[in-house]
Amino acid sequence: MFKTLLLAATASVTLSGCLIIASDGGERTVVNTPAAASASRTPAPTTVWYQGAIADPRRPAEEVARDAARHPLEILAFIDLARGDRIADIRPGAGYFTRLFSSVVGPAGQVYAFVPNRTAVRENGAADALVADYGNVSRVNGDLDTMAFDQPLDVVFMSQEYHDFHIPGFGVDVAQMNRAVYAALKPGGQFVVIDHEGAAGTGNSQVSTLHRIEGAFLRREVEAAGFIYEGESRAVANPADDHSLNVFDEAIRGRTDQFVYRFRKPG
Repeated sequence: MFKTLLLAATASVTLSGCLIIASDGGERTVVNTPAAASASRTPAPTTVWYQGAIADPRRPAEEVARDAARHPLEILAFIDLARGDRIADIRPGAGYFTRLFSSVVGPAGQVYAFVPNRTAVRENGAADALVADYGNVSRVNGDLDTMAFDQPLDVVFMSQEYHDFHIPGFGVDVAQMNRAVYAALKPGGQFVVIDHEGAAGTGNSQVSTLHRIEGAFLRREVEAAGFIYEGESRAVANPADDHSLNVFDEAIRGRTDQFVYRFRKPG
């Protein structure tokens, strides 16, 4: 059985417009120590940590039921997440990936559940539940285009959310958001994005109507921030999806064609 993570209280700090809430609720100054960001990183031996995270009995049954569609083993392997890593899960929702990340990175690692200020009222509660259950998870609130963290990150992760940030109601400067992600990562750090594929040539024109974004368009946007595109995973691809339906349409919901892109900050 996967051992329960050690409870390690993380500091609460306001940094560049982002509020970090730790499990102890305390308020004290955190000193940024870039040199120590990955000092304890240990590559995962084959897939043992990934399998352990997926088998963790703390995972809710409804999330385990989604594994067949979300392919967590393949996604974790594509990210190449390791013990001791620092990873931000952007807009984590109920915490499907946050829980997996917490188990993989272990007590020496850190998972930041980043909840945008615009959706904080309805989403902070779920993030706080994750903080309460996992000692290496902290909630972070901030604006997406100025997101910042108390130490350089190994990975910034975004699942089925990037397209939403193009919706005018979010008020996000996506180009600036990508630059903020770039700044938050250590040299060599990764930006991993999963999203619903849009039809070729549609760019971001269907983000409000179908909740899809063209992968090639997203790639160009992220590369414009200075990232190097490293490749994609087909783990959650579905060639039978013709990209014409809203992702919430029951005819395709949970089975959309999705791309998984990995970008790297040079260094």
